[in-house]
Amino acid sequence: MNPSARLAAAIEVLGVTEEQRRPVAEVLRDWGRTHRFAGSKDRAAIADLAYDAMRVRASSAWVMGDDSPRGVMLGALRRVRGLDAEAIAGLCQGQDHAPAALTAGERARLEADSLDGAPAHVLGDYPEWLAPSLDAAFGDEAGHEGAALSRRAPVDLRVNGLKGDRAKALRALAHLDPVETPHSPVGIRLARGANDRTPAMVAEPAYAKGLVEVQDEGSQIAALLGEAMPGQQVLDLCAGGGGKTLALAAQMGNKGQIYAADSDGRRLAPIYDRLARADVRNAQVRAPRGEADVLGDLAGRCDLVLVDAPCTGTGTWRRNPDAKWRLRPGALEQRIKAQDEVLDQAVRFLKPGGRLLFVTCSFLKEENEDRVAALLGRQPELLPIDAAVLATRAGLPALAEHASRHGPGLRLSPLRTGTDGFYIASLLRVAG
Repeated sequence: MNPSARLAAAIEVLGVTEEQRRPVAEVLRDWGRTHRFAGSKDRAAIADLAYDAMRVRASSAWVMGDDSPRGVMLGALRRVRGLDAEAIAGLCQGQDHAPAALTAGERARLEADSLDGAPAHVLGDYPEWLAPSLDAAFGDEAGHEGAALSRRAPVDLRVNGLKGDRAKALRALAHLDPVETPHSPVGIRLARGANDRTPAMVAEPAYAKGLVEVQDEGSQIAALLGEAMPGQQVLDLCAGGGGKTLALAAQMGNKGQIYAADSDGRRLAPIYDRLARADVRNAQVRAPRGEADVLGDLAGRCDLVLVDAPCTGTGTWRRNPDAKWRLRPGALEQRIKAQDEVLDQAVRFLKPGGRLLFVTCSFLKEENEDRVAALLGRQPELLPIDAAVLATRAGLPALAEHASRHGPGLRLSPLRTGTDGFYIASLLRVAG
């Protein structure tokens, strides 16, 4: 397929995504099945175009004065790819499967490329209904924070201390031009440009042999702030695929015990192969079994309970740009209810002196500081750990400057820390 045909296909994918309110990944998969002539490079290029358009949907529509799939895509070529009006016109010839030629109005809009007068939700490329929540979280910086969340994310890797150190991993991945992450002492970053394809990590020996795992630096930081120590009893209550379980196990040096649990056993499915590849030997997977209390024996025994809570995932918009446009207010209400339930459940497993680490990949105050405040109101035996103390004890004192101004805990974001959006709070059980 030539570049113009790829562009036309991406516009088609956007149209189906909008009309059917489906994830872009699903629409792309179906498109590939019905267009067998498209090779792997074609499909990858079309996917990149579609995701770029989703990243800047609001600002592209504003620039073009047109929120149709075509208008958004043309605006994205200007705003993300940096193509000028002449280059975009060259892709839109109206023949050989190319999009229709630019109109005079489209060309003028592309040449002006103006966001004059645009409100924060357009500058930040997020849904207008979320504007009050972002204003509450970020104040005057909401538009800038949103814009940072609309850019491509780098590929971050965590070095598995059970298999080697960061120097070894850097040597093994030297052909990918890795650099050390700025905050995590066990992190490696592979930067990507606007037109770079994501490295196929599954084909890398360092990954296949368990030396590195794909994990955003923010998620690495969250695990480090748990301060898991060898010999402790640790519960990862919402373990999912096991990313933080693996990180905690490495911190513990395979000594003590870590329990990986999740209310949905299907989410735990990938963890078994990951534990084996990482050489983790101190983990038990506690999958749900009907009505059985599979964690009953851990009540009052745990030094650390990690709650990587269900949330809207707003902090991951760099990696899932279409998710922000599919998010609805009802989803936030559901997540808040689920968070309160799992936090109350977590307290059950803490021993006196044990710590609850509450983590979300969200920047919404409703899912973060508000949930901690509500929990403290229900559970008087819990006390919040000061953010500066938490960061310093974990060997990350520079993070103290990212203490939340809305309550206990730390806030990470692409704009401020170069990570996905995360909220991390630690609470100490002092009695009960």
